[in-house]
Amino acid sequence: MAFFLALVCILILLAIASYVQYTRWQKGKGRFGGHGRSAPLKLPPGSMGWPYLGETLQLYSQDPSFFFASKQKRYGEIFKTHLLGCPCVMLASPEAARFVLVTQAHLFKPTYPRSKERMIGPSALFFHQGDYHLRLRKLVQGALGPDALRALVPEVEAAVRSTLASWDAGHVRSTFHAMKTLSFDVGIVTIFGGRLDERRKAELRKNYSVVEKGYNSFPNSLPGTLHYKAMQDTTASALTWIVKYLHDHPKLLEAVRAEQAAVREATGGGRQPLAWAHTKSMALTHRVILESLRMASIISFTFREAVADVEYKGFLIPKGWKVMPLFRNIHHSPDYFQDPHKFDPSRFQVAPRPSTFLPFGHGVHACPGNELAKLEMLVLIHHLVTGYRMTHGWLLPLSMGLRL
Repeated sequence: MAFFLALVCILILLAIASYVQYTRWQKGKGRFGGHGRSAPLKLPPGSMGWPYLGETLQLYSQDPSFFFASKQKRYGEIFKTHLLGCPCVMLASPEAARFVLVTQAHLFKPTYPRSKERMIGPSALFFHQGDYHLRLRKLVQGALGPDALRALVPEVEAAVRSTLASWDAGHVRSTFHAMKTLSFDVGIVTIFGGRLDERRKAELRKNYSVVEKGYNSFPNSLPGTLHYKAMQDTTASALTWIVKYLHDHPKLLEAVRAEQAAVREATGGGRQPLAWAHTKSMALTHRVILESLRMASIISFTFREAVADVEYKGFLIPKGWKVMPLFRNIHHSPDYFQDPHKFDPSRFQVAPRPSTFLPFGHGVHACPGNELAKLEMLVLIHHLVTGYRMTHGWLLPLSMGLRL
């Protein structure tokens, strides 16, 4: 009897919650009416799922890429959903991404879970818009501009050489963790130069690991767990995918090796360090990187929040709703990339259409370190393919083997 009463109470509460949620969403449908408009704007099509939970369980019970792709297939390039208490509008077209992130960016503020804002601090670059963001971004870009990157090439190469030299032959290694260590070391060099000793580097690495674990913890990071983890490890993830794609395409690997052999010859057989000009002569390798970024789409989407009621293509995006441009959906659409699930670097012999290739985001909040990341990838590939050979999942330096 007690169980029955408890069940009835739960059902009543769910019914009340569903009604409250429904009436709230219905109110949104009447906005922007009048003033010469024949009918009020409608919310985008889609499903809001259960009260409060929304479609969170569906998202977590399957590959997120499949979840968003199936939604787009059913509802089109703009649809609504509800994830962990947040009503969301998903956008899966280049025009929509540009609308939210560039042309009307002032209507959509960057948003992150409060736990992450408290951890990083309210002054962080990506929490802001306007003059403060512009001033801070200029400082960051100054440290990551072309002149700074030219000077960083020897430092990045030294970090790559050190990482490869630390791999014990004949031992199984996690490619991702190895790439993560490399990316961290490059970040340290970029920020501090060569002034940190090994003890301080180890201390920084330990502290970073603690912060990262808290930053990506469940449940506060949903959908942040899917996004923030990727954001933190973008370069390491991309490097891991590049190694995989090269391993899976032997003919392409040989073509990249031939290109890099010519670069190595230009450095006196590796006796001279790489220079900025050498990295600019790696055309095929650069296309491999771009195609890897498109295929893997490490950052699948980004978060914004509407600061006012916004109309887009006849639909209402209500104030306070989360807005998520879906980069992966755009990268994998046959409308913008022919045979999108085929790994084909040659497609980048022609520049992609505007706003269709967004591996580092778009607009003023795009990743300011994207050129540094690509430089790191170029240098690593150079030393991998000229100093090692890949066979059956093994990376072989000379006659010794290292399992990846």
